[in-house]
Amino acid sequence: MKEAIRIAVGKSKGKDLVIACMDFNFIGGSMGSVVGEKISRAIDYSIKNKIPLLIISKSGGARMMESATSLMQMAKTSAKLYELSDAKVPYVSLCTHPTTGGVTASYAMLGDINIAEPSSLIAFAGPRVVKDTTGKELPKGFQTSEFQLEKGFLDFIAHRKELKSKVNLYLDLIQNNSVREFDKT
Repeated sequence: MKEAIRIAVGKSKGKDLVIACMDFNFIGGSMGSVVGEKISRAIDYSIKNKIPLLIISKSGGARMMESATSLMQMAKTSAKLYELSDAKVPYVSLCTHPTTGGVTASYAMLGDINIAEPSSLIAFAGPRVVKDTTGKELPKGFQTSEFQLEKGFLDFIAHRKELKSKVNLYLDLIQNNSVREFDKT
């Protein structure tokens, strides 16, 4: 692995889709300048080709050893997502466990639709950081995907086996396509 994100273009149920998938195995899925640039290029490709974008987040946050350069990626990716929205190209954000820090504070929560897997940690600062900073424990379940759904930060929670069908159903609806039957596989 050379970076914490991989970009691919392919098809999902016969429809074109650009996918940016974070990998926690590379420095905790942290966002640095290369991650920001790859996401920016994926967005540019989506705009140019009018192909929906799916970003799968799994991150400990911004890469602090890159200092301000890493933090600038929050603004860079957010601005690029505005361009994607302006071009009327759908963006689906999928938060997996964990999605934290600068990733949560930027592109992970800016989807046209925000999805999470069950029981995922989704927060700016994780429970350990909050406890170390404030000296207090967070209430049980405070930063879970279920809590985020209840508070309106997510549109729905889906198990991994349901994601393909749910994402494709949403894309059909948002793009005004006829809704096709989706298989049970």
